[in-house]
Amino acid sequence: MFVAAYEWSPPRNAKNLAPGLRSTSTPSELTRASHEGRLQHLYEALLQGEPDDALQNTAHAFLQGELEAVQAQDCELPASPQDLLAWMRNSAQLARAQYLAYLEEREAGAPRRYFGNRAHALYFLRGVAPTKLVDGAWLYGLLRHRRNPRFSDLVRTYLEELGDGVADKNHVLLYRQLLVQHGLEPASGLDDDAYRQGALQLALGWSAEGFLPEVIGFNLGYEQLPLHLLITAHELNELGIDPYYFTLHVTVDNDDSGHARRAVQAVHEALPKLGGSGDFWRRVRNGCQLSGVGTGTHEVIANFDIGAEVLRILSQKSVAGHGAHSDYCRVAGRSVNDWLSQPAHIPGFLAALQEAGWIKRGAPVGESRFWGLLQGERAEMFGVFSPYELQVLHDWLRGDASADGQAYTEAALASPRRASFRATARLAAQRQPRGVCLPNDDALLDPDLQQLKQRFACMPDPQDVAQLLVEAMSPSAHWTPAGLYATRLFQQTFA
Repeated sequence: MFVAAYEWSPPRNAKNLAPGLRSTSTPSELTRASHEGRLQHLYEALLQGEPDDALQNTAHAFLQGELEAVQAQDCELPASPQDLLAWMRNSAQLARAQYLAYLEEREAGAPRRYFGNRAHALYFLRGVAPTKLVDGAWLYGLLRHRRNPRFSDLVRTYLEELGDGVADKNHVLLYRQLLVQHGLEPASGLDDDAYRQGALQLALGWSAEGFLPEVIGFNLGYEQLPLHLLITAHELNELGIDPYYFTLHVTVDNDDSGHARRAVQAVHEALPKLGGSGDFWRRVRNGCQLSGVGTGTHEVIANFDIGAEVLRILSQKSVAGHGAHSDYCRVAGRSVNDWLSQPAHIPGFLAALQEAGWIKRGAPVGESRFWGLLQGERAEMFGVFSPYELQVLHDWLRGDASADGQAYTEAALASPRRASFRATARLAAQRQPRGVCLPNDDALLDPDLQQLKQRFACMPDPQDVAQLLVEAMSPSAHWTPAGLYATRLFQQTFA
């Protein structure tokens, strides 16, 4: 079987879009419009299920705009696809060599490179959530080409992103569980650009027919082993946070038999053999460039400012807190309700609390009366802040001492070097599947799963069965009980 022309024909131009979109959804406008919240809107719309024509046109325009933006940038890929294997191996070797140098630095006493404290690590997990929660989505559109052997490596990669239907290996479900464990849902208040990479992945997933070379190129760039993945897993573990989502990617993306190697094979298998390979390769390179678009790991880590995050959290809470306090308690001559009447008052409120002794920065949290309102016996504000927000406040109060990674729920650590997550798990004999397996009784309560099983039982036509399974494995549902069940059936039927 061969790659048909319609599978990689150039995507529609903006001038061919529906009339209602031409004036408001041009590529350049969609690329520039992050400050308006449109990236989050597009991301959430594409997560709802198969897009209608209008949304599909918007997704195409968005992809075209992003491709226009990266075309002028330098591409790290070799000039010829024949050099891809050597490029991939050299990249992996460089990442491993840099990681060994990092470990030597840490052994010599260097501080963590990425995360200053536990709040910083949680801030990172929260900031990259829109991307991690659509992991693998860019390959979804290739499921309809499951019979084409040229795409077998890509379909195999997508199934593994879905954990082959096993809950505790499904990438999105693992990340969702990580967010739940640390009170990071919902991730509101993120900059709109945090949704750019996730929106790209979803748009590619729904647009494989018009952007096949770009999908293949994106997969090539995204599945390589980056240094930041290795360091992130190491430092999360050191801070007592489960690194499994990240270590799983280190293993599955290996350059011998993993996704990195398959991504190279997929390029060679998809290259047209009867002409047109030059244009195809150019578009593959552009697609690879898309894998680095948006706010990534390094940017999220660098953007962390704990003081600014405290102000954001308290300003957000002030909306609900205004009018909920009695007037008998006054700070610097003003009632708490007055202080909370406008988010702009929060910096002054914090300064007044410190002046009055309610907050003591750089001291154990127990010395701050403010912390006693949040945690402990008869805490008047218990439940107001999420676990993530409490960790931020906890580390802000402690200052430099928070580098030990102490969780806000923990007693003072006996040693400045805390036990890693893995060591703690081993000692507690808790190395069970990470709370993401879905028990049978939970599955029985899932209406989508029951409906899927009923429809599946009444479908004698294999083509109808295939379509039903593909629908259940969509980016919006592949981590649900129905999606996991459909993935297992798909693998058994079409692998």
